[in-house]
Amino acid sequence: MRGSGKLAAGVLAGVLLAGASSGTAAATGDPVRAAVGNLVAAGGFPGAVAWVRNGEAVSRFGAGYANPATREAAGPRHRFRIASNTKAFVATVVLRLAGEGALSLDDSIERRLPGVVRGPGYEPEKITVRMLLNHTSGVHDPLDPHFFDPYLVDGNRAHVITPSEVIRRSLVDPPSFAPGTKTDYSNTGYLLLGKVIEKVTHTDVREEIQRRVLDPLGLGRTYFPLRSPFLRGPHLHGYDLGGQDMTVFSPSYDWTAGAMVSTVDDLAKFHRALLAGRLLEPAQQAELVRLVPSGKAGAYGAGVETLTLPCPGGPKRIWGNTGAGPGFSSVSMSTEDGSKQIVLALTVYDLAKDVAHEDALPSSPVPAVAAALC
Repeated sequence: MRGSGKLAAGVLAGVLLAGASSGTAAATGDPVRAAVGNLVAAGGFPGAVAWVRNGEAVSRFGAGYANPATREAAGPRHRFRIASNTKAFVATVVLRLAGEGALSLDDSIERRLPGVVRGPGYEPEKITVRMLLNHTSGVHDPLDPHFFDPYLVDGNRAHVITPSEVIRRSLVDPPSFAPGTKTDYSNTGYLLLGKVIEKVTHTDVREEIQRRVLDPLGLGRTYFPLRSPFLRGPHLHGYDLGGQDMTVFSPSYDWTAGAMVSTVDDLAKFHRALLAGRLLEPAQQAELVRLVPSGKAGAYGAGVETLTLPCPGGPKRIWGNTGAGPGFSSVSMSTEDGSKQIVLALTVYDLAKDVAHEDALPSSPVPAVAAALC
Protein backbone atom coordinates (compact mmCIF):
# COMPACT_ATOMS: atom_id res chain seq x y z
CA MET A 1 0.00 0.00 0.00
CA ARG A 2 1.33 3.35 -1.05
CA GLY A 3 -0.36 6.73 -1.21
CA SER A 4 -1.00 6.94 2.54
CA GLY A 5 1.34 9.59 3.82
CA LYS A 6 4.21 8.46 1.66
CA LEU A 7 5.16 12.09 1.12
CA ALA A 8 6.72 11.79 4.53
CA ALA A 9 8.56 8.68 3.44
CA GLY A 10 10.64 10.40 0.83
CA VAL A 11 8.70 12.38 -1.76
CA LEU A 12 9.09 15.72 -0.02
CA ALA A 13 12.58 14.83 1.12
CA GLY A 14 13.48 14.18 -2.49
CA VAL A 15 12.10 17.47 -3.72
CA LEU A 16 13.86 19.30 -0.92
CA LEU A 17 17.15 17.95 -2.14
CA ALA A 18 16.22 18.56 -5.76
CA GLY A 19 15.23 22.10 -4.87
CA ALA A 20 18.59 22.95 -3.37
CA SER A 21 19.61 24.97 -6.41
CA SER A 22 16.19 26.46 -7.11
CA GLY A 23 16.48 29.24 -4.55
CA THR A 24 13.58 30.93 -2.81
CA ALA A 25 11.01 33.51 -3.79
CA ALA A 26 12.13 37.05 -4.54
CA ALA A 27 13.16 39.05 -1.48
CA THR A 28 10.91 41.98 -2.36
CA GLY A 29 7.39 42.23 -0.95
CA ASP A 30 6.12 39.18 0.90
CA PRO A 31 8.22 36.27 -0.35
CA VAL A 32 6.10 33.59 1.32
CA ARG A 33 2.85 34.90 -0.09
CA ALA A 34 4.49 35.20 -3.50
CA ALA A 35 5.82 31.64 -3.36
CA VAL A 36 2.47 30.20 -2.26
CA GLY A 37 0.69 32.17 -4.96
CA ASN A 38 3.12 30.83 -7.54
CA LEU A 39 2.20 27.25 -6.58
CA VAL A 40 -1.27 28.08 -7.88
CA ALA A 41 -0.41 30.47 -10.70
CA ALA A 42 2.32 28.31 -12.23
CA GLY A 43 2.73 25.20 -10.07
CA GLY A 44 -0.40 23.29 -10.99
CA PHE A 45 -2.26 23.42 -7.67
CA PRO A 46 -5.89 24.61 -7.88
CA GLY A 47 -5.69 25.88 -4.31
CA ALA A 48 -3.29 26.47 -1.45
CA VAL A 49 -3.66 27.69 2.12
CA ALA A 50 -0.77 28.83 4.32
CA TRP A 51 -0.26 29.68 7.99
CA VAL A 52 3.10 31.34 8.63
CA ARG A 53 4.77 32.45 11.87
CA ASN A 54 7.93 34.51 12.32
CA GLY A 55 8.50 34.92 16.04
CA GLU A 56 5.03 35.83 17.31
CA ALA A 57 3.90 37.48 14.07
CA VAL A 58 1.38 35.24 12.29
CA SER A 59 -0.10 35.52 8.82
CA ARG A 60 -2.65 33.23 7.20
CA PHE A 61 -3.87 33.36 3.64
CA GLY A 62 -5.08 31.36 0.68
CA ALA A 63 -4.42 31.27 -3.04
CA GLY A 64 -6.61 29.88 -5.77
CA TYR A 65 -9.85 28.06 -5.07
CA ALA A 66 -11.22 25.77 -2.41
CA ASN A 67 -13.59 24.56 -5.11
CA PRO A 68 -12.75 25.60 -8.68
CA ALA A 69 -16.23 24.56 -9.86
CA THR A 70 -17.92 27.18 -7.67
CA ARG A 71 -14.92 29.54 -7.61
CA GLU A 72 -14.99 29.65 -3.83
CA ALA A 73 -11.68 31.19 -2.74
CA ALA A 74 -9.36 29.02 -0.65
CA GLY A 75 -8.76 30.30 2.86
CA PRO A 76 -7.71 29.37 6.41
CA ARG A 77 -11.24 28.37 7.45
CA HIS A 78 -11.20 25.42 5.07
CA ARG A 79 -10.55 21.95 6.38
CA PHE A 80 -8.39 19.40 4.56
CA ARG A 81 -7.21 15.83 5.05
CA ILE A 82 -3.93 16.03 6.97
CA ALA A 83 -2.83 12.46 6.10
CA SER A 84 0.38 11.50 7.93
CA ASN A 85 0.30 14.56 10.15
CA THR A 86 -2.10 12.27 12.03
CA LYS A 87 0.86 10.22 13.23
CA ALA A 88 2.09 12.97 15.56
CA PHE A 89 -1.28 13.00 17.34
CA VAL A 90 -1.16 9.22 17.74
CA ALA A 91 2.46 9.28 18.92
CA THR A 92 1.56 11.94 21.50
CA VAL A 93 -1.05 9.64 23.02
CA VAL A 94 1.38 6.69 23.06
CA LEU A 95 4.09 8.79 24.72
CA ARG A 96 1.67 10.11 27.31
CA LEU A 97 0.60 6.57 28.13
CA ALA A 98 4.28 5.69 28.56
CA GLY A 99 4.71 8.66 30.90
CA GLU A 100 1.78 7.42 32.97
CA GLY A 101 3.27 3.93 33.22
CA ALA A 102 0.44 2.33 31.25
CA LEU A 103 2.99 0.93 28.80
CA SER A 104 6.70 1.04 28.05
CA LEU A 105 8.25 1.93 24.73
CA ASP A 106 10.35 -1.20 25.18
CA ASP A 107 7.25 -3.40 25.34
CA SER A 108 7.05 -5.87 22.48
CA ILE A 109 4.11 -5.83 20.12
CA GLU A 110 3.57 -9.45 21.11
CA ARG A 111 3.08 -8.40 24.73
CA ARG A 112 0.67 -5.60 23.86
CA LEU A 113 -1.16 -7.32 20.98
CA PRO A 114 -0.62 -11.04 21.46
CA GLY A 115 -1.18 -13.07 18.32
CA VAL A 116 -1.79 -10.07 16.05
CA VAL A 117 1.56 -9.89 14.24
CA ARG A 118 1.85 -13.23 12.51
CA GLY A 119 3.45 -13.80 9.13
CA PRO A 120 6.45 -15.29 7.33
CA GLY A 121 9.67 -14.09 8.96
CA TYR A 122 8.05 -11.86 11.57
CA GLU A 123 9.37 -11.90 15.14
CA PRO A 124 6.74 -9.97 17.12
CA GLU A 125 8.54 -10.50 20.40
CA LYS A 126 11.43 -8.41 19.01
CA ILE A 127 9.32 -5.54 17.63
CA THR A 128 8.91 -2.82 20.25
CA VAL A 129 6.51 0.08 20.59
CA ARG A 130 9.46 2.43 20.06
CA MET A 131 10.28 0.73 16.74
CA LEU A 132 6.72 1.25 15.54
CA LEU A 133 6.93 4.92 16.49
CA ASN A 134 10.18 5.59 14.62
CA HIS A 135 9.68 3.29 11.62
CA THR A 136 12.41 0.79 12.51
CA SER A 137 10.10 -2.21 13.02
CA GLY A 138 10.40 -3.76 9.56
CA VAL A 139 6.60 -3.95 9.29
CA HIS A 140 5.72 -2.76 5.81
CA ASP A 141 2.46 -1.74 4.15
CA PRO A 142 0.47 -4.10 1.89
CA LEU A 143 2.56 -4.88 -1.19
CA ASP A 144 -0.45 -5.84 -3.30
CA PRO A 145 -0.46 -3.42 -6.29
CA HIS A 146 -4.23 -3.80 -6.48
CA PHE A 147 -4.84 -2.66 -2.91
CA PHE A 148 -6.47 0.60 -4.03
CA ASP A 149 -8.40 -0.90 -6.98
CA PRO A 150 -11.80 -0.61 -5.23
CA TYR A 151 -11.30 3.15 -5.17
CA LEU A 152 -9.26 3.84 -8.29
CA VAL A 153 -10.46 1.15 -10.72
CA ASP A 154 -13.96 0.30 -9.52
CA GLY A 155 -14.70 3.89 -8.55
CA ASN A 156 -16.22 3.05 -5.18
CA ARG A 157 -14.90 5.92 -3.06
CA ALA A 158 -16.98 4.82 -0.07
CA HIS A 159 -15.31 1.37 0.00
CA VAL A 160 -14.22 0.39 3.49
CA ILE A 161 -10.97 -1.41 4.28
CA THR A 162 -10.68 -1.87 8.02
CA PRO A 163 -7.37 -1.35 9.86
CA SER A 164 -7.38 -5.03 10.82
CA GLU A 165 -7.63 -5.98 7.14
CA VAL A 166 -4.75 -3.63 6.25
CA ILE A 167 -2.62 -5.23 8.97
CA ARG A 168 -3.53 -8.74 7.78
CA ARG A 169 -2.63 -7.91 4.19
CA SER A 170 0.62 -6.29 5.29
CA LEU A 171 1.75 -9.45 7.04
CA VAL A 172 1.20 -11.74 4.05
CA ASP A 173 4.74 -10.92 2.86
CA PRO A 174 7.97 -11.10 4.89
CA PRO A 175 9.15 -8.03 6.83
CA SER A 176 11.29 -5.41 5.14
CA PHE A 177 14.16 -6.13 7.54
CA ALA A 178 14.91 -7.49 11.01
CA PRO A 179 13.49 -5.32 13.80
CA GLY A 180 15.66 -2.34 14.67
CA THR A 181 18.21 -2.81 11.90
CA LYS A 182 17.00 -0.22 9.35
CA THR A 183 14.32 2.41 8.76
CA ASP A 184 11.39 2.22 6.37
CA TYR A 185 8.25 4.32 6.61
CA SER A 186 5.34 2.17 7.78
CA ASN A 187 1.71 3.23 7.90
CA THR A 188 0.85 -0.27 9.11
CA GLY A 189 3.10 0.30 12.12
CA TYR A 190 0.87 3.20 13.12
CA LEU A 191 -2.25 1.09 12.69
CA LEU A 192 -0.70 -1.32 15.19
CA LEU A 193 -0.07 1.61 17.54
CA GLY A 194 -3.74 2.55 17.28
CA LYS A 195 -4.60 -1.00 18.30
CA VAL A 196 -2.15 -0.75 21.22
CA ILE A 197 -3.78 2.46 22.45
CA GLU A 198 -7.21 0.87 22.39
CA LYS A 199 -6.00 -2.31 24.09
CA VAL A 200 -4.27 -0.39 26.89
CA THR A 201 -6.99 2.21 27.49
CA HIS A 202 -10.08 0.14 26.62
CA THR A 203 -11.24 3.26 24.80
CA ASP A 204 -11.71 4.28 21.16
CA VAL A 205 -8.45 5.85 20.00
CA ARG A 206 -10.38 8.84 18.69
CA GLU A 207 -11.66 9.55 22.20
CA GLU A 208 -8.12 9.39 23.57
CA ILE A 209 -6.89 11.91 20.98
CA GLN A 210 -9.88 14.15 21.70
CA ARG A 211 -9.38 14.06 25.46
CA ARG A 212 -5.61 14.25 25.57
CA VAL A 213 -4.85 16.60 22.66
CA LEU A 214 -7.76 18.27 20.89
CA ASP A 215 -9.75 19.44 23.90
CA PRO A 216 -6.80 20.77 25.95
CA LEU A 217 -5.51 22.76 22.96
CA GLY A 218 -8.94 23.91 21.86
CA LEU A 219 -8.62 22.39 18.38
CA GLY A 220 -12.31 22.64 17.59
CA ARG A 221 -12.02 22.29 13.82
CA THR A 222 -9.99 19.08 13.91
CA TYR A 223 -11.68 15.69 13.84
CA PHE A 224 -11.00 12.02 13.16
CA PRO A 225 -13.37 10.39 10.63
CA LEU A 226 -13.65 6.64 10.63
CA ARG A 227 -15.43 5.55 7.45
CA SER A 228 -17.37 8.46 5.94
CA PRO A 229 -15.87 9.57 2.61
CA PHE A 230 -17.20 13.11 3.00
CA LEU A 231 -15.55 16.13 4.64
CA ARG A 232 -17.53 18.20 7.13
CA GLY A 233 -18.18 21.92 6.87
CA PRO A 234 -16.14 24.35 4.73
CA HIS A 235 -13.31 22.39 3.13
CA LEU A 236 -10.84 22.33 0.31
CA HIS A 237 -11.43 20.08 -2.67
CA GLY A 238 -8.53 17.82 -3.58
CA TYR A 239 -7.55 16.57 -7.04
CA ASP A 240 -5.34 14.17 -8.93
CA LEU A 241 -2.96 15.36 -11.65
CA GLY A 242 -5.66 14.96 -14.29
CA GLY A 243 -8.02 17.29 -12.47
CA GLN A 244 -10.32 14.57 -11.15
CA ASP A 245 -11.94 15.55 -7.84
CA MET A 246 -10.70 13.14 -5.15
CA THR A 247 -12.31 14.88 -2.17
CA VAL A 248 -14.85 12.14 -1.52
CA PHE A 249 -12.73 9.21 -0.39
CA SER A 250 -13.15 6.85 2.57
CA PRO A 251 -10.33 7.23 5.13
CA SER A 252 -11.05 3.81 6.62
CA TYR A 253 -7.78 2.19 5.55
CA ASP A 254 -5.72 5.08 6.95
CA TRP A 255 -7.14 5.24 10.50
CA THR A 256 -4.31 6.09 12.96
CA ALA A 257 -1.82 6.34 10.10
CA GLY A 258 -3.50 9.28 8.38
CA ALA A 259 -7.28 9.74 8.64
CA MET A 260 -7.55 13.03 10.52
CA VAL A 261 -8.95 16.30 9.15
CA SER A 262 -7.92 19.77 10.32
CA THR A 263 -7.23 23.39 9.38
CA VAL A 264 -3.92 25.21 9.04
CA ASP A 265 -4.57 27.09 12.32
CA ASP A 266 -5.32 23.96 14.34
CA LEU A 267 -2.40 22.02 12.89
CA ALA A 268 -0.01 24.90 13.57
CA LYS A 269 -1.20 25.19 17.16
CA PHE A 270 -0.77 21.46 17.72
CA HIS A 271 2.74 21.23 16.30
CA ARG A 272 3.92 24.32 18.15
CA ALA A 273 2.69 22.92 21.46
CA LEU A 274 4.14 19.48 20.76
CA LEU A 275 7.60 20.61 19.67
CA ALA A 276 7.79 23.18 22.48
CA GLY A 277 7.27 20.44 25.08
CA ARG A 278 3.84 21.52 26.28
CA LEU A 279 2.13 18.18 25.72
CA LEU A 280 4.70 15.73 27.10
CA GLU A 281 6.80 15.29 30.21
CA PRO A 282 10.58 15.77 29.71
CA ALA A 283 11.39 12.06 29.47
CA GLN A 284 8.75 11.52 26.80
CA GLN A 285 9.73 14.73 25.00
CA ALA A 286 13.24 13.29 24.75
CA GLU A 287 11.75 10.18 23.14
CA LEU A 288 9.77 12.32 20.71
CA VAL A 289 12.92 13.93 19.36
CA ARG A 290 15.24 10.90 19.56
CA LEU A 291 16.17 10.53 15.90
CA VAL A 292 16.99 7.61 13.64
CA PRO A 293 18.36 8.40 10.16
CA SER A 294 15.94 8.02 7.26
CA GLY A 295 18.26 8.79 4.38
CA LYS A 296 20.23 11.77 3.19
CA ALA A 297 17.45 14.27 3.76
CA GLY A 298 16.39 13.67 7.33
CA ALA A 299 15.45 11.42 10.20
CA TYR A 300 12.45 10.05 12.10
CA GLY A 301 11.57 10.69 15.70
CA ALA A 302 8.52 9.30 17.50
CA GLY A 303 5.78 10.45 15.19
CA VAL A 304 7.67 13.48 13.90
CA GLU A 305 10.44 13.86 11.35
CA THR A 306 13.26 16.15 10.38
CA LEU A 307 14.14 17.25 6.88
CA THR A 308 17.09 19.18 5.51
CA LEU A 309 15.96 22.40 3.88
CA PRO A 310 18.29 24.04 1.35
CA CYS A 311 18.67 27.71 2.30
CA PRO A 312 20.83 30.45 0.76
CA GLY A 313 23.01 30.61 3.87
CA GLY A 314 23.35 26.84 4.12
CA PRO A 315 21.10 23.88 4.88
CA LYS A 316 18.74 24.02 7.85
CA ARG A 317 17.14 21.18 9.76
CA ILE A 318 13.39 21.59 10.12
CA TRP A 319 10.98 19.65 12.36
CA GLY A 320 7.38 18.51 12.04
CA ASN A 321 5.40 16.36 9.65
CA THR A 322 4.38 16.08 6.04
CA GLY A 323 1.34 14.32 4.69
CA ALA A 324 -0.10 13.11 1.41
CA GLY A 325 -3.18 11.18 0.42
CA PRO A 326 -5.86 11.21 -2.26
CA GLY A 327 -6.20 14.82 -3.43
CA PHE A 328 -4.25 16.51 -0.66
CA SER A 329 -0.65 17.17 0.34
CA SER A 330 0.58 19.21 3.28
CA VAL A 331 3.64 20.43 5.13
CA SER A 332 3.71 21.40 8.81
CA MET A 333 7.26 22.35 9.74
CA SER A 334 9.22 24.56 12.14
CA THR A 335 12.81 25.66 12.41
CA GLU A 336 14.88 23.84 14.99
CA ASP A 337 14.73 26.77 17.42
CA GLY A 338 10.98 27.11 16.95
CA SER A 339 11.17 30.73 15.85
CA LYS A 340 9.65 30.16 12.42
CA GLN A 341 6.83 27.87 11.33
CA ILE A 342 4.73 27.09 8.28
CA VAL A 343 1.67 24.96 7.65
CA LEU A 344 0.92 24.62 3.96
CA ALA A 345 -2.11 22.78 2.57
CA LEU A 346 -2.16 21.95 -1.15
CA THR A 347 -4.97 20.49 -3.21
CA VAL A 348 -3.26 17.92 -5.42
CA TYR A 349 -1.92 14.46 -4.72
CA ASP A 350 -2.27 11.72 -7.31
CA LEU A 351 -2.74 8.39 -5.58
CA ALA A 352 -2.73 6.41 -8.84
CA LYS A 353 0.60 7.94 -9.83
CA ASP A 354 1.99 7.13 -6.39
CA VAL A 355 0.87 3.52 -6.73
CA ALA A 356 2.65 3.41 -10.10
CA HIS A 357 5.80 4.88 -8.52
CA GLU A 358 5.46 8.08 -10.55
CA ASP A 359 5.48 11.73 -9.49
CA ALA A 360 2.27 12.45 -7.57
CA LEU A 361 2.70 16.24 -7.24
CA PRO A 362 2.52 18.82 -10.06
CA SER A 363 5.41 20.85 -8.61
CA SER A 364 7.59 21.20 -5.53
CA PRO A 365 6.43 23.08 -2.42
CA VAL A 366 10.06 23.85 -1.55
CA PRO A 367 10.08 27.53 -2.57
CA ALA A 368 7.20 28.32 -0.21
CA VAL A 369 8.68 26.30 2.67
CA ALA A 370 12.11 27.85 2.13
CA ALA A 371 10.67 31.37 1.94
CA ALA A 372 9.06 30.84 5.34
CA LEU A 373 11.81 28.99 7.19
CA CYS A 374 15.17 30.00 5.65
